[in-house]
Amino acid sequence: MNMRAAISGWTTILLAIGAVSAQEPAGRPAYEAAFIKANTTGSNSSSSNSTKGQIVMVNQSLKRLVERAYNVKPFQVTGPSWMENERFDITAKYPEDTKNSDRPAMLRALLEERFKLATHNETKELPGYALVTAKTGLKIKPAEPGPDGTSSNDQNNMVTLKVTSIPMSQMADYLARQLGSIVIDSTGAAGVYTFELHWSLEDPTATAGGDKADRGAFQIAAIQDAIATLGLKLQTQKVPTEIVVVDHVERAPTEN
Repeated sequence: MNMRAAISGWTTILLAIGAVSAQEPAGRPAYEAAFIKANTTGSNSSSSNSTKGQIVMVNQSLKRLVERAYNVKPFQVTGPSWMENERFDITAKYPEDTKNSDRPAMLRALLEERFKLATHNETKELPGYALVTAKTGLKIKPAEPGPDGTSSNDQNNMVTLKVTSIPMSQMADYLARQLGSIVIDSTGAAGVYTFELHWSLEDPTATAGGDKADRGAFQIAAIQDAIATLGLKLQTQKVPTEIVVVDHVERAPTEN
C-alpha cells in the first residue's frame, strides 16, 4: 500500500469513529441491547415490568413511550395524534449496575435512534392535583423492595390496577395518566407499596350520550373512592408544568 492510500484509509476510519461518537456521546446512558416489535393485538391492556437486568414493556403506545422517556404525564406531551394508536412491545437489557435515574434517558436514546425522535420544551401553568394522605392516615404499609411493576386492565368499563413495589410518586404518575391532568406526590410516604384497586369508568345511572364533563366528574369521584381505601385523596391546585413538544417522530422504528 502506498503512503497516499494509507493516509486515505486512516482518514476514512477516523471519520467513521467521529460519526459514531457524534451519535452516541461518551457517558450517555444507553441499553446494551433492545428489541422492538409492533403490537397489533388491538388490546386495551398494557404492562411494564423491570428487573435489575432488563425491562419488558408490552402494548405501549408511542406517545406513552415518549412520556416514559421524559418522565412526564400524558398531558405534558404534544405531537401527532397518531402517536396514541401506534403500539409496540419492547424488551431491553440494562448495563450492569444501571441506576434507576438513568432509565428514562436510556429509553430516550432508543427512541431518538430507532424512531428519529426530536423534541423541544415549553412551560405552562396547568390545573392539577396533589396526591395527599387522608386525615385517617395511610391504610397500607410499605412492601419489601423488589422487582417493580404496574399493570392495568379495562374490561366492561371496570378498571383493575395491580402494582408491585412502587413508590407513591409512581402512583401519582399513574393517576395523572388516568385523569389527563398533572398529579404530584405530596403524601410524604417513604418506601414502596403493593396493592390492587378497582373502579368503574361509567356511571350506571347516567343517561346514554351524557355530558362529557359529567363523565369526567364521575371518573374523578370513582378514583377518589378507590384510593380512599388506601388512605389517600386528591386535592386540586395549579402547577407550572413543563411540556414536551414532539417536533418529529417516525411511525415505525428502524430494524432490530
